[in-house]
Amino acid sequence: MHAVVLVPGLALQIEAARLRALAQRSVEFRDGLTRHSQALFVQAQQSVGCNASHSVEARLARWLLRVRDLSGRDRFKLTQELMAEMIGVRRNSVSFVAHALQEANVIRFSRGHIEIVNVAELNKATCECYRAVKLQYQRLRFSD
Repeated sequence: MHAVVLVPGLALQIEAARLRALAQRSVEFRDGLTRHSQALFVQAQQSVGCNASHSVEARLARWLLRVRDLSGRDRFKLTQELMAEMIGVRRNSVSFVAHALQEANVIRFSRGHIEIVNVAELNKATCECYRAVKLQYQRLRFSD
């Protein structure tokens, strides 16, 4: 199995056998894994629905805010091609929306880099899917 890291940060790796052994030994660890898996599943379901029914602008805003939430950063090394792939559209669609968001001083981008400069406005551009996923992730993550 391979993983792709989209933004710099801490990433951990563990062999599957060791992970299973830890889960068998610790109820708390197993419960944490279950909550995390549920949160990822909810996010995947919401993304599928969002990609099928919302505008490119709303989807791009949702995805950028989610990357921001997970990385704790406002500046990312991302290409428009990758962003297009992540939200299921062609690159020229992302380019068009990114230019509009840049003109509105919501984001700033240059070759291979994007920076969120106005989080409040980016929140306005996103659809309800972003807030739904964020809320569900927080519930699952912190429920005991």
